[in-house]
Amino acid sequence: MGRWLLLMLLLIAAMFIPLRAKQTGLKVGSKAFTESVILGELLTQLARSSGQRTEHIDQIGGTSQLFQSLQVGDIDIYPDYTGTVQLELLANEQPENWQEARNVLKTQNVLVSQPIGFNNGYALGMKRDRAKELGISRVSDLSRHPDLKLGFSNEFVTREDCWPGLRTRYGLPHNDVRGMEHGLAYRQLASADIDAMDVYTTDAKIALLDIVLLEDDLSYFPAYESVLLYRSDLPNRFPKALEKMRQLVGTINESTMIGLNLRADVDKTTESVIAAEYLKQAFQIDAVVQRESRMSRCWKYTLEHVDLVRKSLIPAIVVGVLLGLLADQRRKLGQVVLAVTGVIQTIPALALLVLLLPIIGMLKVGNTNAGLITAYVALFLYSLLPIVRNTFTGLSGIDRNYLESAEALGLPNRVSLQKIRFPLAMRSIIAGIKTAAIQNIGFATLGALIGAGGYGEPVLTGIRRFDTSEILLGAIPAALMALMCQAFFEILERRIVSKGLR
Repeated sequence: MGRWLLLMLLLIAAMFIPLRAKQTGLKVGSKAFTESVILGELLTQLARSSGQRTEHIDQIGGTSQLFQSLQVGDIDIYPDYTGTVQLELLANEQPENWQEARNVLKTQNVLVSQPIGFNNGYALGMKRDRAKELGISRVSDLSRHPDLKLGFSNEFVTREDCWPGLRTRYGLPHNDVRGMEHGLAYRQLASADIDAMDVYTTDAKIALLDIVLLEDDLSYFPAYESVLLYRSDLPNRFPKALEKMRQLVGTINESTMIGLNLRADVDKTTESVIAAEYLKQAFQIDAVVQRESRMSRCWKYTLEHVDLVRKSLIPAIVVGVLLGLLADQRRKLGQVVLAVTGVIQTIPALALLVLLLPIIGMLKVGNTNAGLITAYVALFLYSLLPIVRNTFTGLSGIDRNYLESAEALGLPNRVSLQKIRFPLAMRSIIAGIKTAAIQNIGFATLGALIGAGGYGEPVLTGIRRFDTSEILLGAIPAALMALMCQAFFEILERRIVSKGLR
C-alpha cells in the first residue's frame, strides 16, 4: 500500500511545479478577431509607454466571455462596440439610449470611454459574382432565394439583435443557416460552401475576397461605435496607464482601421508590429516589440498546455478512482455517481466554460485568474467519466471465485483491495485514465477562449488570419502530446500490470 500512497503523493506534488509566470500588473483583453486584437495591442503598448507592466490576453472568445472576464477581474480593459453593449450585454436591462446604457454599466462597476473614432457595424456579405448572378443587392432581396446557404458567426446566430431579429424584420424564410467561427465563415464563403455571411464593416477580408455588402434597406442594424470598457477601479489602480490608453479616443477613423486590418490579414504583419508602427506615426511613441521565434512560442504554448492538463487530470485521477471504488462498494449510490458524471460529459465544452466562469469569478480569491481556474475545473469534470466508469467496471467485473477465495482466507477488505481487487482491475483503470488524458489534451485547446492559453492560441490565430502554418503550430504539438501520453500509459500498464493479467 505504501508504494501506491507514494505514487499518489508524487502525482499531487507534480501539480504544484510552476510552469507559467504569474500574471501581474494591468491586463488588456481582446476578442477573437483581427480588429479587436489590434486595438488590444494598441492599448497594451500605450499602457507600457507609461512604465506600467501590462499583459495582453488576446482572443478571449466572444462578447459574453470577454465581459465576464472583465467583471471577475481577469482583465482590466478591452475594446467593444456601442451596439453590442446596448443590445447584447444589456439585453435584460433594455436601456433606451446609450447614456442610459452607460449608467447601467456603472452600477456593474464598468466604465466606458468616449468613441475611439470609427463605426464597425454588422452587414451581410456575398461574393460579388454570386450576388450579381442572383441579382441580390439588398437584404430584402434574400427573401426571393429561400434555398441560399447562410453561414453566420455563432454570436450572430444567437444574439437577438442579429439573425433572430433580422430574420423577423425582413421576413426571411431561410432554414439552411449554419453557426460557425467567424474566420471559418470567410473560408466557407471563399470556397462557395455558403452563399452569404455576416461581416464587420471594417473587415479587411471584404476587399480581399471581393465581397459585396448587402444594403440594409430597412435600417435594421444600429450604430456600433468602438469604445473602451474598463473596470471602475482602474483610474485608482493604474491612473497613468489609463491616461495613456485614453489617447486612443477619437484618433482612428474607418479607413485607418481598415488599413490596419489589411496589414494583418493580407500582409500577415503581426498585430504587435502594426500597433507599434501606428503609435510611432500617430503619437511619436517608440514602442518596443518583443519578437518571439516560432520555437520559443511553441515552448510557451507547450508549458501552458501541460499546466492545463496536469492540474485537471491529476485531481481527476485521484477523485475518479475513489468515486469508482465508491460506486462498486455502494451500488445504489454508484448509479447516481455514474449518472452525474455521464451528464457532465454531455454538456458542450464551450457551454461548460461559459457557465462556470461567473461562478468561479464569484469564488475567486485575490489575484487568481478566474479563466484559468475555470479551465482547470471544466477539464477536471470532463476527465471524470472514463476514469470512474473504468474503475467501477474493472472492480465489479472481477470473477467471484477470486473474491470468495479472499473471504475464505479471512483477508481484511483493505488487504483484499490492495492485493487482489486493484491488481485485477488495474488494466481497466489505466485504460480509463489513458482515455481521459487524451480527451483532456484535446479539450484543453478550448481554454484559449477564456484566456487560459495553451495550444488553442495559435489555432485561433491561424483560423482568424487564414494562416495554416499557425494552426499547425498548435495542432501538431497537441497531437504529438496525445501520442506521447498514450505511449506513456502503455509503458505504465506493462510495468504495473503483471504479464499474466495482460
